Amino acid sequence: MSARAPRRAIIVGGGIMGLSTAWALARGGAAVTVLDQGSIPNQRGSSVDQHRLIRHPYGASRGYTRMIAEAYRGWDLMWRDIGDTLYANTGTLALTASDGGWLADSQTTMAQEKIAFARLDPTTVARDYPALRADDLRQAVRVERGGVLFAAPIVARLARHLAARGVALRAQTRVAAIDAARGRVTLGDGETLAADVVVAAAGPWTGTLLPAMAAKMTPQRQVVVYLVPPPDLAPFWLRAPMVLDIDPETGLYVVPPRGGAALKIGDHVVAEGGDPDGDRVARSDEIARVLAAGAKRLLRLDAYRVAFAKVCFYDVSGDERFIVAPIGARAWAMTGFSGHGFKFGAALGLRLAATIEGRHAPEDTTRWATGEI
Repeated sequence: MSARAPRRAIIVGGGIMGLSTAWALARGGAAVTVLDQGSIPNQRGSSVDQHRLIRHPYGASRGYTRMIAEAYRGWDLMWRDIGDTLYANTGTLALTASDGGWLADSQTTMAQEKIAFARLDPTTVARDYPALRADDLRQAVRVERGGVLFAAPIVARLARHLAARGVALRAQTRVAAIDAARGRVTLGDGETLAADVVVAAAGPWTGTLLPAMAAKMTPQRQVVVYLVPPPDLAPFWLRAPMVLDIDPETGLYVVPPRGGAALKIGDHVVAEGGDPDGDRVARSDEIARVLAAGAKRLLRLDAYRVAFAKVCFYDVSGDERFIVAPIGARAWAMTGFSGHGFKFGAALGLRLAATIEGRHAPEDTTRWATGEI
């Protein structure tokens, strides 16, 4: 470890952000303890779903577009450490019935970052992607790189790796308070733990533990729906790319089945607030809204069967930019990752660990996490 590197670190939260930071700090030689109020992986956590997407189109956010390359490097390093590659490349198909907007901005930023993409006309989309409606398209873009991160398996495999290398994983351990100035954590049973640095990566529960964060992020309830396609379309989906249809009225994403994971659709626009400790049962109206969004782009959606629906809770900042910031003299907050932070988990953990070890200025890392640089 460098002269400034921590000897002891406490991570509050055993999701992808907390475990990635624990992994990176442990690689630097720190003794790390991870605390989670539930199991590790926590089935109510933001990171535990069948899959998450990693993709280059990112609207006008050139910083996040640029960070995708760093994200892939981070995952490649993690795959080497854990001995498994929990990713499948599908390619990315982004399309919209709108002129301008998110997809036009995405093309501009990808061109600036020299990321190759191909523009498709509606006839080509209709021919090559027969499960999709194409008659209303104004823009369509194919990017060969992009794919599925197997989220729940990643968290579970990373937790096993950390335990094997001596990281202390304390599940079913509720944190009552964090003393950011002194690097102390008080547990629900009154026990106090101390470290050189504390990282709060508690997802939608972060505002409860760090009141200063409560005004900067809010828990949001999001429903995703898993589908079984009709038999004649099942072969198409097994080779299909991820599909993104994002404009001012729609935030549809379609995740193709890979690696035993199912076909999933979601609509970011329908997110609503709520209590992450509340029920996790998807209501019929929530499912109906997701299906209505899907019906705008998926042909014959009524021929698909709903396998199940899942309620996720995300920690969302006002502008959906990530918050990685020092709190007090000996603590950091990692929050505001919305539904799009998972793809950067390995890179965020590596960057924060390097910053804690003195290799980056804290203010630079905070700006980098927002996609500004």
